[in-house]
Amino acid sequence: MKNGFPIATSGLRVGLLGGSFDPPHNGHLHISKWALKEFGLDQVWWLVSPGNPLKKRGPASLERRMAACEELVQHPRIKVTDLECQLGTRYTAETLERLLAIYSDVRFVWLMGADNLANFHKWDRWDDIMMTLPIGVLARPEEQVMAGSSPAARRFSKSRLSARRSTALPFRSAPCWSLLNGPMVDMSSTEIRKRGDW
Repeated sequence: MKNGFPIATSGLRVGLLGGSFDPPHNGHLHISKWALKEFGLDQVWWLVSPGNPLKKRGPASLERRMAACEELVQHPRIKVTDLECQLGTRYTAETLERLLAIYSDVRFVWLMGADNLANFHKWDRWDDIMMTLPIGVLARPEEQVMAGSSPAARRFSKSRLSARRSTALPFRSAPCWSLLNGPMVDMSSTEIRKRGDW
């Protein structure tokens, strides 16, 4: 999908999974497939970021990370993109504004791991993101309790959609979020880098 915008028809339900993917691993693939099923999505787009503003150390080159993502994915409904690079955006809120202007008829859901929800209040304009798209949160090992009691979860507690109704998420207006618990893959990009496998 590099060097081009994904094709999306009106009403398509698309999950957006942003991140450094430095490197991508089976945990990313697992939550993408899980989101497709439990949130009733047609596709998941990986937004491979040029860099994470919350991390001091820069990631591997975008070209290397894109190639690794495409090699890993091999799934017809998961699209690897460098949309943030093409749009020239650095922060999620800005990326979403631009995407919604381009894809006005697509039903987007922002996807994140429970570890990201726990720190969501540190993101630039995080409350704007909550008010822009419904958010699907997927369990990560040992992160559910912190996520469920995070500042973002507390502030938007009345906007939470129960997991048993999660397939309705793409049809809900923001703010709306749902946290899924279930089988997890205990992997992280940080651990892979520490082992020297990347």
